[in-house]
Amino acid sequence: MATKGNTGDNRTRSSISIFIVFGLLCFFYILGAWQRSGFGKGDSIALRITEQADCSVLSNLNYETHYGSDAGTTDDSSSEVKEFKPCDDRYVDYTPCQDQTRAMTFPRQNMNYRERHCPPDEEKLHCLIPAPKGYVTPFPWPKSRDYVPYANAPYKSLTVEKAVQNWIQYEGNVFRFPGGGTQFPNGADAYINQLASAIPMDNGMVRTALDTGCGVASLGAYLFKKNVIAMSFAPRDSHEAQVQFALERGVPAVIGVLGTIKLPYPSRAFDMAHCSRCLIPWGSNDGMYMMEVDRVLRPGGYWVLSGPPINWRTYYEAWKRPKEELEEEQKKIEEIAKLLCWEKMPEMGDVAIWRKRLNYHSCSDQDTESTMCETTYPDDVWYKKMEACITPFPETTGTDEVAGGSWRPFPERLNAIPFRISSGSIPGVSVESFQVDNRAWKKHVNAYKRINKILDSGRYRNIMDMNAGLGSFAAALDSPKLWVMNVMPTIAEKDTLGVIFERGLIGIYHDWCEAFSTYPRTYDLIHANGVFSLYKNKCSPDDILLEMDRILRPEGAVIFRDRVEVLIKVKRIVMKMRWNTKIVDHEDGPLSSEKILFAVKQYWVAGENNSTASS
Repeated sequence: MATKGNTGDNRTRSSISIFIVFGLLCFFYILGAWQRSGFGKGDSIALRITEQADCSVLSNLNYETHYGSDAGTTDDSSSEVKEFKPCDDRYVDYTPCQDQTRAMTFPRQNMNYRERHCPPDEEKLHCLIPAPKGYVTPFPWPKSRDYVPYANAPYKSLTVEKAVQNWIQYEGNVFRFPGGGTQFPNGADAYINQLASAIPMDNGMVRTALDTGCGVASLGAYLFKKNVIAMSFAPRDSHEAQVQFALERGVPAVIGVLGTIKLPYPSRAFDMAHCSRCLIPWGSNDGMYMMEVDRVLRPGGYWVLSGPPINWRTYYEAWKRPKEELEEEQKKIEEIAKLLCWEKMPEMGDVAIWRKRLNYHSCSDQDTESTMCETTYPDDVWYKKMEACITPFPETTGTDEVAGGSWRPFPERLNAIPFRISSGSIPGVSVESFQVDNRAWKKHVNAYKRINKILDSGRYRNIMDMNAGLGSFAAALDSPKLWVMNVMPTIAEKDTLGVIFERGLIGIYHDWCEAFSTYPRTYDLIHANGVFSLYKNKCSPDDILLEMDRILRPEGAVIFRDRVEVLIKVKRIVMKMRWNTKIVDHEDGPLSSEKILFAVKQYWVAGENNSTASS
């Protein structure tokens, strides 16, 4: 009898246990759904989960500008970790892959020595690049277009060399940029309006431009009035700090040159390419440089050449060059343009404009088969040798069809389905996944703005997305107050940089195991989505973070997005640097394994209680 009684009690207890477990499961299911809805973030259970995951509310991360003092309050634990030392003050404008001393060891032929030549691992600096004494946060746009603090780029050589050309003037503690240029003495506005009389800039059809040999990028600065965004580049040469001035002004630019390797942009990227007295020998090397411009121009795109040799009959004496030499130079350019089947538009004084053909059929009488490139993937350009050949067009079915898709005006093209996606050119990326990605990043950016309330205030002008994907982060941020450099890692599983350009955005290929082609302190905000997961076991996270520190302005911000275990490791490294950091939950709540790490770089300058660091 006793045995039967115990069995009944056990059954009763088992039933109660099952009921309790079932009840708890239902409770936590409802709790999880509630938290994911965004309404449960203040719950004590959620708070404990957050604390265990090394997460916290952003209570002491200061995004405001202080100019001469540390930004915000450091984490309590940061004092327990040994910091990276500051580099010697002589490295204040260090550009690792365009270092002047290293450059001089390479051949000068075809500007090889001005191209990227990065230091080996044993020569990399493992220290923090200082800002110059007196460094201040740049003026907000559009004032920054015209004025740059002298302390931020204290180089006067251009004010002397270009004094008569109205490039740049030194006035007290600032540089002033009047908007002049060698080929536009009446100002960039007048020059751009002249171009706009022949090129459709005013209706949004021309949105992306490439400015080769950009100087201080006044063309790019004033193209913003037309809602045209230019990727400007110039070498690091005897004209000190051209690209640095451009970025201080809030204009997109990189250190670069047309030399021996292909430009780091996909085919069919730009609506317009431009050269104003850029000193590129367009007729040399069997037309290789013009063929590279043809590769990156969209079918139907425009190429603008102003200055020598255009209108040489009028100016050959002023240019102090033999007229026979200039005549031969223009003849070569015309011959290559004809080979490319570019349509020449009427010259306008010192300006010549050509238009790239729309497809194969639009120039069927031209035999170009012998000069066609054999490559099967024209976007494979990273450290690839430039070729004197014509990049094939995408196939078309009719004489009026635009190869690579018809042009859409901006901003319509920003959220329209890009041709590379609608045509199925990118495996694994569909129209539906593009739309899902767009919606997701609008949600992410809205969450960022709730944390960093000055994100779209104009405080951040130059923004970089280190792993840009489809460009949806930049699209969600779109504003005349800012621009985004969309970086496509060369090791990314899917190459979607062409999609980014089709959306009317700009970007560049890059390998984050190397330094970026820019001066220090040229970006206000850096977004790093999944970068450290992508580069796991590829190169040192220390090197990537030190490079981020190099290109980030004092009191600039960083947003990391990755798995929590990755961000905890990143945070431990960043604590060795002069950054303030906080990890916060995913906008869907603490149950998500993905977290966001916000950081702000502290303000400090060269010689400010800094001990010299070794490399």
